[in-house]
Amino acid sequence: MKHTVTIATIAFWIAVAGLNLMAAREPVAAGGAPRFTLAEVARHADATSCWMAIDGVVYDFTDYLPQHPAPADAMPRYCGKEATEAFRTKDAGRPHSSYAAQLLPKYRIGELAR
Repeated sequence: MKHTVTIATIAFWIAVAGLNLMAAREPVAAGGAPRFTLAEVARHADATSCWMAIDGVVYDFTDYLPQHPAPADAMPRYCGKEATEAFRTKDAGRPHSSYAAQLLPKYRIGELAR
């Protein structure tokens, strides 16, 4: 009997710990997508982990950086930032191509918390 109580107690605390871990995750938007604050995006501010917020959506471009056709320093300077204007203008007053816009969903990881 004592053995059963011990096992039940351990199982209970493992379940409680699991629920606490699940609750600690980032909040989820109504549509089910994770929500991230700009502070969370800012923790991914270099080429080893490059997140950007564009038009209220958060993207992880880490895997895309080596494929980007512009000079190697073009994208990393926006890692960890709100980059809507940079995406719209390419810092040169002209928009990205429709192909670039079609790539965005592949790198979407969530929404920007407001």
